Amino acid sequence: MWTILTAVIFVYTAVVIVRNLLTIIRVNSRISRLEEQYELYRGRIDQDSTLLEELKYDEYLEQYAREKFHMQKANEQVYVVE
Repeated sequence: MWTILTAVIFVYTAVVIVRNLLTIIRVNSRISRLEEQYELYRGRIDQDSTLLEELKYDEYLEQYAREKFHMQKANEQVYVVE
């Protein structure tokens, strides 16, 4: 009787431990994916912040509008080569 009870307790404990380990592995995997996304978005925020600071200057704003939106001055011809 005691051996069966001990075996049941041992199996239950093993199941709980394995379940907890699987949960820990899943959580650590999710954390690492979220950290990678954090770094990606942090880089994008830094790039956008830099661009925003540069766009405060009229000279750079004009250059940016010409490059990105193919804008032109009056009496000026623009040729887009891609």
